[in-house]
Amino acid sequence: MYHPYFRGKQFELITIREMAPLMKSAGFRPIIEPVRDTFSGLHKALDAVVDAQGRAIVVVNPHYGDAEEHLLTELLANRYLDLPAVSAGILLKAEMNAEEAMACFHKHANHSPVFIHAGFTDAKKLSESLGPPARDRCHVFFDRYGKLYQRHFKGSHRVLLKDGFEKKRNADYEPVERFSDLHLTYEEEGMDGFGDFLIVGDEYSESGGPAYAIAIHLTFIDPDQDDVMRIYHFKSKRQDTPKDPAGKFAEALDEMMETLNEPHSKVLESTAVQEFRALHEQGHFPGLGYVKKLSMNHHIETLAHFFDPAA
Repeated sequence: MYHPYFRGKQFELITIREMAPLMKSAGFRPIIEPVRDTFSGLHKALDAVVDAQGRAIVVVNPHYGDAEEHLLTELLANRYLDLPAVSAGILLKAEMNAEEAMACFHKHANHSPVFIHAGFTDAKKLSESLGPPARDRCHVFFDRYGKLYQRHFKGSHRVLLKDGFEKKRNADYEPVERFSDLHLTYEEEGMDGFGDFLIVGDEYSESGGPAYAIAIHLTFIDPDQDDVMRIYHFKSKRQDTPKDPAGKFAEALDEMMETLNEPHSKVLESTAVQEFRALHEQGHFPGLGYVKKLSMNHHIETLAHFFDPAA
C-alpha cells in the first residue's frame, strides 16, 4: 500500500528503525535509497524491519550520494539473501537502456527485485524483455510518467510515487498548505499502492545553508476537505539572522502548541507530537535533524491511523 521513500541519511534511517513495527502492522513498505558509503545505520534500519517481520526495498544503484552499487549488492547477498522481506530496488534512470536494466534485474534475481522508474524511457522494450506481467513483480513510478508508459506494466503490482512537499526557503512557507490526496485516489489512478517523500521532498542536497528561519513541518488529514492531507509549517518569528537556532526552534514550537491546543485540532496526537510537547515543556532543542525525524515519524503515524484508526 504505502511506500515512503527515504534517502538514507542518519535521521531518516532512525525513523525507519523506530517506525518498523508500526509500518509492519500497517502494511507499509519503505523504499531506501542509500546515500552514504558507511552502512552501519542501514544495517540497523533493515535489522529493525526484519525483526518486526516487515518489508523494505533497498535501492542497489543509487542516484545520489557516495554509496557504491557493488557494495550494496554484497550487503544484500551477505546479510539478507535468505530474508525475502528485503528486496533489491533497481533505479531505472534516464541514461539506462533496457539491456542494462535487465542485467541488473538478473544480477539481483534472488532478492525479489523491484523496478523504480525514475527517468527511464524504453518501457516497451523492458516489458517485452520481462515477459508476461506477474502480480509478484513490483513497479514503482515517479509521477513524471503518464498512463501510456505505465500501461506497459499493467498486471504487475504498480505503485505511484508523488512528492507532496514543495521545498522552499523556510521563511517562504505559508502557514498551511495542501500536501496530497494520493492516499485517497491511488486506486482511481489504476495503482495498487502509493508513496511520497514524507516531509523532506524529492529534491536532494547534502546539507542546507544557514537557517535564518526555523520551520517545523507537520502533516494532518483534513476531514473538512474530503480527508485530503495538508501540512502545517510552524515558523520562527525571527528570520533575519542565522543565529540562535535553539531560540528560533522555541518560537516555532510555541506556534505549534497554539495550533495543537485549539479545540478540535485536526493533528493526530501521535507519539511524535507527544515528544514535541515534552520538548516544549523542557525548553529543549534536540537539533534540526532530530526535529525532522519527529516530523517524519508523525507523518507515518498519521497515515497508519488514517487506514486503521486502531493503529
